[in-house]
Amino acid sequence: MARPELPDLASIRAAQERIRPHVTRASLLRSSVLSELTGGDVQLKLEIEQPTGSFKVRGACNAILTAQRAGSVTGVTTASTGNHARAVAYMGRRFGLPVTAFLASSVPAYRVQALEELGAAVDTSCADQSAALDAARRLAAEHEYAFVPPFDHPDVISGQGTIGVELCADLRDLDAVIVPVSGGGLISGIGLATKAIRPEALVIGVCSDRADAMLRSLRVGHPVPVPEVETVATSLLGDLGPDNHYTFRIAQQVIDEIVTMSEDDIRQAMELLSTEDGLTIEGAAAASVAYLRATADRWRGKRVAALITGNAVAPG
Repeated sequence: MARPELPDLASIRAAQERIRPHVTRASLLRSSVLSELTGGDVQLKLEIEQPTGSFKVRGACNAILTAQRAGSVTGVTTASTGNHARAVAYMGRRFGLPVTAFLASSVPAYRVQALEELGAAVDTSCADQSAALDAARRLAAEHEYAFVPPFDHPDVISGQGTIGVELCADLRDLDAVIVPVSGGGLISGIGLATKAIRPEALVIGVCSDRADAMLRSLRVGHPVPVPEVETVATSLLGDLGPDNHYTFRIAQQVIDEIVTMSEDDIRQAMELLSTEDGLTIEGAAAASVAYLRATADRWRGKRVAALITGNAVAPG
């Protein structure tokens, strides 16, 4: 059986035009503290400016709009650790579509509440992310809803890739882009765009050492399951799925390096961004900054973009 065709720069540029009226062109913030620490020019891509506080609206918006163009869509279903489901719920409400979101039982209650406030029906009966995905697919098939997975879908990847187009346009001498990694939708899209526009720029992925599915998979040459354990980087939980069609193959092509950071490193990065740059972010979003701090000497004289991916922090 032929493998599915991968998204590319053309599909990412098409997504950029499609989603432009519905998402924010997130700004760049030069981090004085990180630039001083590294001796380089560190630019933070503030996806926390998106209407749901996360980059995920880009992929969700592109997937839903593309599905609507292909035929009648009466509803949407998805599965997520939180940010993607919130993005789908937001876009569903924007486009007048009912949304059902399946979450693993371990997802914090405040994330469930955020989805319900957006009008989504939420099911938290699944043991983990893989079970949630299976349940979402079943419901979509039963009700002829559009199924929008959190990362392994060409329209989702193309939507996330619009960040890479923006970075290459705004930072024409970009030397590296640092991206938090879970299932790989974000780094796949950014990597495709960056390597097509500025191939000399490094694409570096950062996992939590408690959620390192992509790193383990790349090491052995195929997707591998990983157990879900508690981590400050909640949004990085989950593996690539047993039937991954897109993100692993793209990751093999576009990721130059992939590393893990510890819980302490991520927490310290969160505190640094809060204290020095006034940014309240979630653990997953701090992974890129944790890596920059750990490799500071490497970036002297370099222009580096770090993805600040989301701000879904627990209240209080």
